[in-house]
Amino acid sequence: MKKALIASLLALATMSSWAAVQGTIRTKNRDVKKGMIQWQSRSKSYLIQSKKGATTLSSEVALDDVDSLDIDMPKGYENAVKAVTSGQPAAAIGVLSKIVDDYRMLIWDKSAGAYLVKAYLAMGDAQKAYTAAQTITREDPDAAWKGDLAPAYWQSLLKTGRKQQLENCLRKAATSGDRATSAQALLMRGDIILSEGDTHDLHRKALIDAYLRVALMYTDEPCKAARVEALEKSAKSFEKLDQSMRAEKLRAQAKQM
Repeated sequence: MKKALIASLLALATMSSWAAVQGTIRTKNRDVKKGMIQWQSRSKSYLIQSKKGATTLSSEVALDDVDSLDIDMPKGYENAVKAVTSGQPAAAIGVLSKIVDDYRMLIWDKSAGAYLVKAYLAMGDAQKAYTAAQTITREDPDAAWKGDLAPAYWQSLLKTGRKQQLENCLRKAATSGDRATSAQALLMRGDIILSEGDTHDLHRKALIDAYLRVALMYTDEPCKAARVEALEKSAKSFEKLDQSMRAEKLRAQAKQM
């Protein structure tokens, strides 16, 4: 019992903070702090340490007081992304997992987390994809419905049958006022429709209720990625409806963006 208690306390201590990385924090009152930055889970704040001669100066900034973070791209991130997007997801998992752990609440954890979830989904392991996303959403609940991680997280929810959780996320995304987030939520609606089957009727419904709406209505720059995805998904559905010419036009349009 004593050993189990010690192990539990050690686990909690490990979870409370992560690796420190070099960067800059800008606060809402326009202060600029540079140094080694580390997320403190228990206090929901960032610890910043910098050197002045032989002296180490430390300060904390609460999460709510942060205006922006400027953190250099983690080593290995670009190559890991290329591995996922080029069909070699297994090669990226180790690097992406380390970035998620080391850069917790330091911007890059969401981007790396999104590709980590995509990697697991590409390998057919939706449960690991969901678990990977949860390590981030537990610390930052907003990441479940907005930002880089959200669309990949939604796919893991869909593929593991967690439809109520998915609906809650989409509801928040749709009412957030952020058009890019709303566009991604609408795309997910189309995916949910097609998760019910591969029939002509379902493809028509996905087109009308989701994919074409994003392609036609979300033309502003922040929605560019969602619009490209909408065009590609629309093309696939038109192919299923034996309308290959329309599919080709949409793919060509997506490539031009």
